[in-house]
Amino acid sequence: MDIRRLELLRELADRGSVTAVARATHRTASAVSQQLKILEREAGVPLTERVGRGIQLTSAGRALARTATDVATAIERAEALWEDFRSQPRGEVTLVIFPTGGQMLLPGLLSTVAGMPGLDLHAGDLDATVTDIADLTADFDVVVADSPDLVPSWAERGLTIVPLMREPLDIALPEGHPLGLKRTLSPADLVDETWIGVPPGLPFDGILRGIEVANGAPARVVQRFTDNGIVESLVAAGHGIAILPRYTTRDRENGLITRPLTQVRASRLISVLMRPDRAERPSVRAVVTALRDEAARFERAHAG
Repeated sequence: MDIRRLELLRELADRGSVTAVARATHRTASAVSQQLKILEREAGVPLTERVGRGIQLTSAGRALARTATDVATAIERAEALWEDFRSQPRGEVTLVIFPTGGQMLLPGLLSTVAGMPGLDLHAGDLDATVTDIADLTADFDVVVADSPDLVPSWAERGLTIVPLMREPLDIALPEGHPLGLKRTLSPADLVDETWIGVPPGLPFDGILRGIEVANGAPARVVQRFTDNGIVESLVAAGHGIAILPRYTTRDRENGLITRPLTQVRASRLISVLMRPDRAERPSVRAVVTALRDEAARFERAHAG
């Protein structure tokens, strides 16, 4: 079987449509379809089936797509081994990261990468409209994600996952709020409060759901935002309280204070997600190592 056709099948598994594969691989949709038909003839079994106006992989197609990932990983591993023998990590690496993760990790990461001759890192921030951050591994070498814990579907998709750090999440209050007299806050302390939340499904919203379960009552959420800067401003102005990350929240200087939450696990895991073949590239490995070092440095600096 042709490796390039196997790669198209893998892209179809990841991207879900021939149109998306064509766009990503700079081909026409008809050219992609033709190559997939040739691969199907070579395989001798149906690899796709029509569903509505589109197609999806059969069980045989999904199995062969996983094999395509194994082949791509083996090729990258062989090339990486050769690169290690003949040169330092070099070339372009693309990275996408959520905003507060970028605040914490990008300044030090970019400084480290600047000292690696031949390595060019292109970083961007996460689009708030992305519904599944793992989908971005098709377009970026390194994806930095936050989640309450490791997400089972990431492993099911065959992604390489590198945990970086666990960041506590605190309750943010406006300065002068009566609850600011307490050193820690329990769900019972928060039962009558007004909340500035995040859109449902995001990591912080899961913690609010835990508070609701502990109290046996729904929280009164008056606004929802993805931008932590907006949330900070609204909390400081007295429009509600919120859940915010400990390391990047500008408390005191911004007119708000933070307190740890007890009885409900309040933290987020920050991890790197990658396609396994890209994870074998020396340049990508160098960037991930630098990210791990920066995360460890940041945690040490904020310990206590």
